[in-house]
Amino acid sequence: MDALREPALARLARCVVRFRYAVLATWLALLILGGIASMRLGPLLANGFVVPHTDSQRAATILTRQFGDGSDGEYLVVFRARRPIGPALEAGVQAAVDRAAQSVRSARAGPVRAASRSVLYATIVSRLDLAHAKTDSLLVARALRPPAGIQGYVSGQAAIQRDLDPVFKRDLHHGEFAIAFPAVLLVLLLVLGVSAIVTLPLLFASATISATLALVFAVAHATVLATYVTNFVELIGLALAIDYSLLVVYRFREELEHHCRVEDAVARTMATAGRSVVFSGATVMLGLAVLLFIPVPFVRSLGIGGLLIPLVSIVAATTLLPALLSLYGRRGSARLVVIARRREPAHGFPGGFWHRLARAIMHRPLLFLAAGSAVLLLAAAPAFALRLTPGSADGVPHSLPSVHGFDVLRAALGPGALSPTQLVIDSGREGGVIEPPVRAATARLTAQLRDDPEVAGLQPVVEPTRRYEELVVIGRHEYGQQAALSFVTRVRGTIVPRAQFPRPVRVFAGGGAAQGVDFLRHSYRAFPWLVLAVLALTYPLLLRAFRSLLLPLKAIVLNLLSVSASYGMLVVFFRWGLGARTLGLYHFSQIEGWIPIFLFALLFGLSMDYEVFLVTRMREARDAGLDNAHAVADGLERTGGIVTAAAIIMVAAFSGFVDGRIAGLQEFGLGLAVAIFFDATIVRAVLVPSLMAVLGRWNWWLPDRAARLAHVEPSPLTRRPNRSC
Repeated sequence: MDALREPALARLARCVVRFRYAVLATWLALLILGGIASMRLGPLLANGFVVPHTDSQRAATILTRQFGDGSDGEYLVVFRARRPIGPALEAGVQAAVDRAAQSVRSARAGPVRAASRSVLYATIVSRLDLAHAKTDSLLVARALRPPAGIQGYVSGQAAIQRDLDPVFKRDLHHGEFAIAFPAVLLVLLLVLGVSAIVTLPLLFASATISATLALVFAVAHATVLATYVTNFVELIGLALAIDYSLLVVYRFREELEHHCRVEDAVARTMATAGRSVVFSGATVMLGLAVLLFIPVPFVRSLGIGGLLIPLVSIVAATTLLPALLSLYGRRGSARLVVIARRREPAHGFPGGFWHRLARAIMHRPLLFLAAGSAVLLLAAAPAFALRLTPGSADGVPHSLPSVHGFDVLRAALGPGALSPTQLVIDSGREGGVIEPPVRAATARLTAQLRDDPEVAGLQPVVEPTRRYEELVVIGRHEYGQQAALSFVTRVRGTIVPRAQFPRPVRVFAGGGAAQGVDFLRHSYRAFPWLVLAVLALTYPLLLRAFRSLLLPLKAIVLNLLSVSASYGMLVVFFRWGLGARTLGLYHFSQIEGWIPIFLFALLFGLSMDYEVFLVTRMREARDAGLDNAHAVADGLERTGGIVTAAAIIMVAAFSGFVDGRIAGLQEFGLGLAVAIFFDATIVRAVLVPSLMAVLGRWNWWLPDRAARLAHVEPSPLTRRPNRSC
């Protein structure tokens, strides 16, 4: 009967302990499978920003089918000579382009054009998707043998992404082995001491990351996933796995002091700390679920990878962790005494720092609340200056051959020539674009475009059936800059309507800048509503975890404040250039558009980790009979060190992104690291306990009707806890 009254997680833990070797063998197989999959994952990944059901996507489809101009499968071939290129050398360059095109299936070479007296360029167009075009770019580079005295480069989206793959891997390995792992080992030794169980979090992290990459590998065969997904899974998976295992290991040591049998200690650990991990993982999953509903494949693909991380972590926490804990047992968990140390107090951590902080906050809660709020609001204020861009060619290392070729052509033609705006006129029938009404409207459109200050050049192209006409508009700014984005808005909103095309003629704006406008517009049109949905779903989950009406609301407000502070710091470090010299960061006037969405999705879940760790321990102390002040202080004493250690590990893991050479990942990593730092120090250590001290017994209020809806025990205000406990 006692076993039946145990929580479900405790019963599951006992079952896992009974079959622990089978569980460990299963996770070992997943570890090996994930390691093999991760080595074969790179060719399946590619970054694409196409937005379905938009003008830019319709323009891209027409350009691919009718003009043979598919941007995904297109290679840009650039040639540079030290002296002016004459007709003979130009013929040799054309022969090199034709030879390179033959190395790729379904590809054809375009004519060689002069960008300057010493720079030539051409395009090789294929119908390959981005992932396969990226792989075949190596064949193009090998087949391209320009005449003597001329340097040739293979550039374009596919070639650049292929050259970036090794950069992603090197940055990831440097971030893991030079920054994250040393910090992880140091923190684990400080928190857990010299003990065999220090290796448990590392084993847990290896298993969860490998299993997640195996799932990512399977999904990548069904849909193209973003190149960033490997970095995303490995560094964030490391932080999450160690975060959860650290909480469970620390609680397991506490339970060993109260239970003679290791199995009983494991069961009690999973019923308490394991429950917190499950709720934490669920909140992370809810935060990342917002990405799956953003109508942009790039965002969704990263969302798929991100969603798998907490899912695998929850499964591993409820199966692998109990098996490992029982395997280490009492002997493997014991500290190796190197230096005689003072006995730890019954509540709190060595030195009594958290005990003293808790007492100080309980005595002056309004002062701590005001000071902490002021710091966060000051950090969040620059967020009002946040400006977004769909991307920038300047955000990658320029030493790569494909990027260097891109720079050579950009210097010769200007920044807007490499990704022009492409206007596609669809007359609706063959021969329609040469009919007088359509020609007159096209002339009006062309005249307006030539008068626009952003337009540097204009080139019309008519396909053989004469149903479609393309206007290649060369701008004065790069596709991701605000001037280029504003031009697309003018074209769609005023320039095309003023041309007065007859029905049923339609005009679609495509190209890099138009695709960027559609990416930002569709992403942020859905984002606010999805944020509200996540908040609405998170509230009942936290209500059930905390058994309170007010504590979930408080957690949501403080988490939103943490996210706002991370947005503000992005502006300070990247737009205002605070870290450009000291930290080696990129200095841009705009932040990449996917960054704020991902920061919210991930930070909302990660911040809830600390909230759940902290408040569930306070709730436990409250249920044991302590009044509000003593319960809050006890929870802070018991979890303050764990939260701080977990935060240090996460900041170290995310610093691997900051130390990389890709602008988007630098922005992502710094936003995460700063937000986690603020969250663990100011929010959880200061604002949470001070606000709970101010709210008093209202913290724990859960009336009978709400408790019945949540299927938990009620928590009325009339309860009088026993202080002597």
